[in-house]
Amino acid sequence: MKQWREQLTITPEFITAHETFVAEVDREILGFHALVETPESWRLEHLWVLPKAIGRGVGRSLFDDAVTRAAALGALCLTIEADPNAEPFYKHLGAVRTGAVRTKIDGRARELPLLRFDLTL
Repeated sequence: MKQWREQLTITPEFITAHETFVAEVDREILGFHALVETPESWRLEHLWVLPKAIGRGVGRSLFDDAVTRAAALGALCLTIEADPNAEPFYKHLGAVRTGAVRTKIDGRARELPLLRFDLTL
């Protein structure tokens, strides 16, 4: 986790620069998502849910919100570089794997799935 601290830290500047939204119940933040515009599409940069809220529909609600917002912004698709453990979640919601990003962490190979969600369907 220390190696990813910079990529996973959400700063006020990031929130100001990108479409970022939270899921909140009784004033407690249970998760959030962020959209980043790229030259080709909009990318789901973050979608995180507190472990205690997993399985309660928070992730689905956040994903549905991201899809709605990206479509309203004129996107034709939403791209996702997913954590490997989240790939089944995104596939269940209709995203299709289009490739992978291969990296090394502590000398071990790690593959992050690349997915695409078509917003024109």
